[in-house]
Amino acid sequence: MKARHKRFLLIGICMALLAGATALVLFAFNDNLMLFHTPSEVAAGKVPQGRAFKLGGMVLKGSFSREADGITTHFTLTDTAQNVPVLFRGALPDLFKEGKGAVAEGSLDAQGVFVATTILAKHDENYMPPPARDAIDKAHATERTLK
Repeated sequence: MKARHKRFLLIGICMALLAGATALVLFAFNDNLMLFHTPSEVAAGKVPQGRAFKLGGMVLKGSFSREADGITTHFTLTDTAQNVPVLFRGALPDLFKEGKGAVAEGSLDAQGVFVATTILAKHDENYMPPPARDAIDKAHATERTLK
């Protein structure tokens, strides 16, 4: 075998190994990818079934309740157009309040309740995730055009 052919073979093997490693990394990344969705997207069925995702919006006033065990809470996240009930077992962040923004990580159960594993509360009174802000602005614009 000529030296030129050996180099081509070596380059081909390296390219195949690099492509295999890239495919493995992308496959692992896809399994751990957690996308952000709004309550309107949940209501429209645009969320992954059986996979975890982030649900963001405002905690609906009057929707918060705590069970007798002290760690199980129920509340509703809204983008002012649609509402999604949330169930969470654990300690809530100090900044978590009704009427304020929150992001929940988890998945939907068979009854359409979002079972959260983690709750993130906004860090100050002016912050809201951009997708949640866009969804609220869209909902307000739709309400204005309907009136």
